[in-house]
Amino acid sequence: IYKGLAVLLIGCPCALVISTPAAIAAALSAGARRGLLLKGGAVLEQMGSLTTIAFDKTGTLTQGRPLVTDVVAVNGNERRVLSLAGALEAGSNHPLALAILERARADKAPLPPAGESRAIPGKGVGGSVGGEKVFLGSPQAAAEFATLTTDQNAQIAAWNAQGKTVSVLVASGEVAGLISMRDEPRADAKAGLAALNAAGIKTIMLTGDNATTAQAIGSALGIEVRGELLPQDKMKIVADLQGTGEKVGKVGDGINDAPALAAADVGIAMGGGTDVALETADAAVLHGRVGDVAAMVDLSRRTMRNIHQNITIALGLKAVFLTTTVVGITGLWPAILADTGATVLVTANALRLLRSKSSPGLSGPG
Repeated sequence: IYKGLAVLLIGCPCALVISTPAAIAAALSAGARRGLLLKGGAVLEQMGSLTTIAFDKTGTLTQGRPLVTDVVAVNGNERRVLSLAGALEAGSNHPLALAILERARADKAPLPPAGESRAIPGKGVGGSVGGEKVFLGSPQAAAEFATLTTDQNAQIAAWNAQGKTVSVLVASGEVAGLISMRDEPRADAKAGLAALNAAGIKTIMLTGDNATTAQAIGSALGIEVRGELLPQDKMKIVADLQGTGEKVGKVGDGINDAPALAAADVGIAMGGGTDVALETADAAVLHGRVGDVAAMVDLSRRTMRNIHQNITIALGLKAVFLTTTVVGITGLWPAILADTGATVLVTANALRLLRSKSSPGLSGPG
């Protein structure tokens, strides 16, 4: 009976049962302290297994605060161009819209109310201003509403070559003006992408911006670029990558990224993004640092290693004391200490995840 009680104690699975939840809880808490929010243990586990991560450009790899650099009006009235464009963008929190509104206020351009205003995903925004039908969007989308002249196309190409994003204003079926903006990469974008590449994770930029503009940013950051994409195109690329066996993560901040965020194995929203992106994503990087994506992957891998260590400790101690108890070397009290000790060791090992790390320190897939 005495030996049976000892064996029963050693067989108690307390340490084994707590191995995983203790590590997961500690990791989620450690991530939250650093502004890395993950919606549950399943997301945390998947982060470490990603093989490809796709990034949006504006507001994700770049600062998200572009500035208007050039305004060209067909009739020479730049304030009218800013006035119509600002009227359409009023109330929007998109980085390009905020840049136009900031320039309109700086130039003291009036902002009349816009009627029937509507966002056209992947293309631009349309509406009615002073009874005039107005559209503001990419050159490709604007070509559906008006014809661009050879000089205008040449000007757009020149700005794109400089890494600028161009919006075309169409009023009453004719091109009314061109607005160019430029958004610089985030300070840590290059280092964050390098950390992911060093860990064996491929990176790719998916953006709706002009391919030439996107390539200018991509070349500076050393990342593969695919531009001029609609939301459904981004989602299809994610699905195609998954079809080749890749585990895909998607990082974005806007409504155009929502379909791809939902389709990816793990969707990651930047903290300053839209509510739709934050709601759709599985995780969020609150501080908006590209390097935090690498930190999130590192946290996942360290957590999985910690879980494996916990399971080894729990099963190892039980195997040793079960053998010594059966052969009569140890008795009931050592069995009690072994059971309690294993639980304490497993919990203490999991708590090590609470220690913050100043740098990503990525390692290979664990």
